[in-house]
Amino acid sequence: MGLRDILTGRHEVKGPAPDRLFAISTAYIALQAEHQIAPAGAAAIVFQALATSEFEGVIKEMEEVVKATGSENDTQVHTEDDSFGYRWMVLRDGSIEDLAVGINAVSGSIETAGHGERLLCAVFAFVDAQKRPVYFIYNYKRGYWYPFVPASRAANVSSTGSGSVAATTGERSTERELQLKAQMASELPIEPELERWFPLWGIPI
Repeated sequence: MGLRDILTGRHEVKGPAPDRLFAISTAYIALQAEHQIAPAGAAAIVFQALATSEFEGVIKEMEEVVKATGSENDTQVHTEDDSFGYRWMVLRDGSIEDLAVGINAVSGSIETAGHGERLLCAVFAFVDAQKRPVYFIYNYKRGYWYPFVPASRAANVSSTGSGSVAATTGERSTERELQLKAQMASELPIEPELERWFPLWGIPI
């Protein structure tokens, strides 16, 4: 059983207070100033799409709303489906506060439409001082954050639109994740059960 199987189990979304998601809007300051981990300018919300015109209408409407709002804040948005059939709505913006607002608007609309159980998680992308990817994942079912740090090969670097980022190896850096837990416990509501820190591979941000 993988991350998606567990997150999309037969459980209703707990509906934790939105300030749990918005905690990232202030936590990033400590990440950047104290730990040299900077926002990568992208976030995404992942959900299980429903093949109905009503659900697709909700998603299309929210995409248009985020795009319209983004015209003022330089937010870019697009959706894509992964190989498992899950949909990613990807937002790009230089302001992490704007990203959090956009992600919250999308999740709120999905929940209001009665499809909250289809929400998986929100993912915010960061990079460390060596340009290695660091992700913070918010589990909607649990109302907690956890770090996900893919292990990388320093010698194998690929060029991306946001600069040079070390290529990942398909493994995770558990030691670094635990270090981030200790460093950010006072800034974010961190998932206390380590077995629920599920890796999420193929993140498109």
